[in-house]
Amino acid sequence: MANNPLLQKKPLLEFNKILPKHFKPALVTILKTNRIAIKKLLLQKNFTWDNFVEPLEAINNHLTFIWSAICHLNAVMGNEKNRDSYTKCLPLITKYIADISQNSKIYEVFRSITKNKEYKLLDSVQKRILSNELRDFILAGVALPTREKRQFTKLKQRLAKISNKFSYNVIDSSQNYLIELTKEQTQGLPEYALALGQANARKKNKTGWIFSLDYPSYNALITFADSRSLRKKIYIAYVTRASDFNSFNKKWDNTKIIEEILKIRSKLAKLLSFKNYAEYSLATKMAKTPKQVLDFLHDLTKRALPAGKKDLAELKQFAKKHGIKKIEPWDLVYYEEKLSKEKFKLSQEDLRPYFPEPQVLKGVFNIAKLLYGITFKEKKNIPVWHQDVRFFEVYDQERNLRGQLYLDLYYRENKRGGAWMDECQTRQCLKNGCIQLPIAHLVCNFSPPMGNKPALLTHQEVLTLLHEFGHSLQHVLTKVDYISASGIKGVPWDAIELPSQFMENWGWQKEGIKLLSKHYKTKVPLPKNLLQKLLASHTFHAATSILRQIEFSLIDFELHLKSKALTIEQCKKIVRKTQKQTRVTPVFKHARSLHTFSHIFAGGYAAGYYSYKWAEVLSADAFSKFEECGIFDLCTGRKFLHSILETGGSEDPMVLFKKFRGRMPKTDALLRHYGINKK
Repeated sequence: MANNPLLQKKPLLEFNKILPKHFKPALVTILKTNRIAIKKLLLQKNFTWDNFVEPLEAINNHLTFIWSAICHLNAVMGNEKNRDSYTKCLPLITKYIADISQNSKIYEVFRSITKNKEYKLLDSVQKRILSNELRDFILAGVALPTREKRQFTKLKQRLAKISNKFSYNVIDSSQNYLIELTKEQTQGLPEYALALGQANARKKNKTGWIFSLDYPSYNALITFADSRSLRKKIYIAYVTRASDFNSFNKKWDNTKIIEEILKIRSKLAKLLSFKNYAEYSLATKMAKTPKQVLDFLHDLTKRALPAGKKDLAELKQFAKKHGIKKIEPWDLVYYEEKLSKEKFKLSQEDLRPYFPEPQVLKGVFNIAKLLYGITFKEKKNIPVWHQDVRFFEVYDQERNLRGQLYLDLYYRENKRGGAWMDECQTRQCLKNGCIQLPIAHLVCNFSPPMGNKPALLTHQEVLTLLHEFGHSLQHVLTKVDYISASGIKGVPWDAIELPSQFMENWGWQKEGIKLLSKHYKTKVPLPKNLLQKLLASHTFHAATSILRQIEFSLIDFELHLKSKALTIEQCKKIVRKTQKQTRVTPVFKHARSLHTFSHIFAGGYAAGYYSYKWAEVLSADAFSKFEECGIFDLCTGRKFLHSILETGGSEDPMVLFKKFRGRMPKTDALLRHYGINKK
């Protein structure tokens, strides 16, 4: 064990030395150590925050540090050996969490602390943590009879296993589908896409152009390929990934997994006396009832539909001019791009040379410095998991080291798709008075540099980086000293997207774009004419975009609102019904969107995907304060820092929002940003 890098006590993990063989032994060791330590804590007679809660947080902190490293490596370096080792760890960690969260002795200790004399002397954050802990014990089944506890644990273990399999199926069905293009089929593809296809071909020891169903490949073809038959082929392959629709995907078919996940969640909710999983999910969120969520989503639908129908009518008319009598799903992105180019004389490809990744990252850091007085300093020779990964230290205005950040921006094989931020380590005031620094992982999947060119980002990718950077700021800038409410910990899921969506706004401001852009050859910022065109395109078909997210949110919520687990056919009926209510664009009847809906079947958004829109109301309204006072107004920036970013889960998000904004949130700013009239 002394040679296991996961167990060595160093300020930073030696990621370059961690091998799959280290996963399980490290986890087994820490779980055994933790069980002994907790058993010893329970031998005490008089329990207080200092002699029980604080040491228990320290015990959990060590486990979290190791487990997050294992999870992270499985996501960013998901080769077969890492996957196998991670999968073997899942039942161990799930069993441990269940044993601790269902331990009635620990639960009673927490209850006793809330009733003793010392409780009055605790601060508000400590009291909130205790309240959340007691709630979470109940939600984990601590009050269940022994037999039901065992059933609950087995269900949780099975859920973890098949959710993990769901994620692998999505990755494998995307990366194992390969399409080799002819010269004719490459017509319309921009330079970066051709370079991507050639790079993929070289990896297969071939010439020409090869694409997969990973998003960088798919997006290039569906957006720019002139061949309608090629777009149709790639579209159908993409929307039927990990499904039963065609023979290629059947190996990674998620149909039975979806049914089993819904069945398990229904059983878990009923064991805890909830009517359905949606009610169970809302027990830890800002929204309190299913009706509140549904009313919110239906109201947004009502406001967005008229504009969405106008978007489609405009697109149909444009496509008709180009000889398309009936617009199909594989035509939408292609003709939207062409319409945008005609309407605003602008294409994402016109913008790409002005957003080289080094300049974008420099701009993102500068925006944070202007708003919050923080600086990012790169530190070299840090052990990382891949040569592309970079490491930064974060300093505040007083030059205090506040946190650290790993940056992993480029797509590669065996890396989970999408973009995300996750914790590596969480801030905590240690017993010796020292501060354990927060460390974040920021991960994206941008097309990597090609030859002598840096990675060139689309404007949408710039927004993605800003989004994940916002999450990172909440994690590394926290000033909460208790680990259970520090950074992103203890923040309700439907408030967690506030800082991330908030940061995206600077990607739509001329002052922000000036910092983010610089042509990779000429070094000039985005010219005024292109800037004006970009800003003019801000609300282009925005209603269609918002309706798409509402569609996913409603499908997710309706799936988990039923008292009985659904079959896949019943799920499809919910999808079709929701699409009739929200979708203005044509639907491919064989699409299997649920089969790749990783947010809810392999992530933490089950009955919570609505959180994106819920938090966007908060973020848009928060940003409107900057629109009133100045985009880089120091006073407003510091107020957001102190009210939102530094506070973690220490207080109710609505209370914190009102501290910043001076009132309850309004939807006006969100609708205005989408170009939708308020009615």
